Amino acid sequence: MGKLRQTALILGEGPTEFFYFKSLCDVFKRLTIKPDYPKHTSLKELEAKIEEGISLGYSNIFCIIDMDTKDKEPEHSQYQRLKAKYASPINKPKKGIFCIVEFFETHRCTELFFLYYFRYTSRPYENQESLLKDLNQCVEYQKTIDFFMKSKGLHSYFERVGGSLATATANANRSMDDKQINSRDYTYSELGRLMERLDELK
Repeated sequence: MGKLRQTALILGEGPTEFFYFKSLCDVFKRLTIKPDYPKHTSLKELEAKIEEGISLGYSNIFCIIDMDTKDKEPEHSQYQRLKAKYASPINKPKKGIFCIVEFFETHRCTELFFLYYFRYTSRPYENQESLLKDLNQCVEYQKTIDFFMKSKGLHSYFERVGGSLATATANANRSMDDKQINSRDYTYSELGRLMERLDELK
């Protein structure tokens, strides 16, 4: 298959990202977004999915990374190696392939970006449960496939109950500014930058 133009493959590490980015297809209508995730959450599986996306001719592959599982070895070193491998674009003119692979990190996990739909925080979370507790003060949310299906699209669900993607993007970008200013390594999300990248590709 030859290169597909302006197509984004979004690779999350599990069903949360899959269902969320599927729900954004209505927002980025002129862009082909294909969310996917490995059957096993290892970095080796993620790398296999990246390679599959490159061979299928995707022009952009965006990897959504939960940093709470990358803090310790050996995951930390494996992840750094994976990022280094795809630091430069994949360019294979004879095969009609040109692909940019990018990584977008959130600490602790993608649910922080969901919280940013409603309000900003920079407080440290010791675990996912404490983050989910804060999120549930803003909106009913369960990290289950059953809930994702019932919500009829996570993005529109958050907006129906008063959240906003524009607010989430602004809050995520603010978290990255704060992270740099305060040299902190927790409670931040690069998903605001991802939304801007998707906007550019439309």
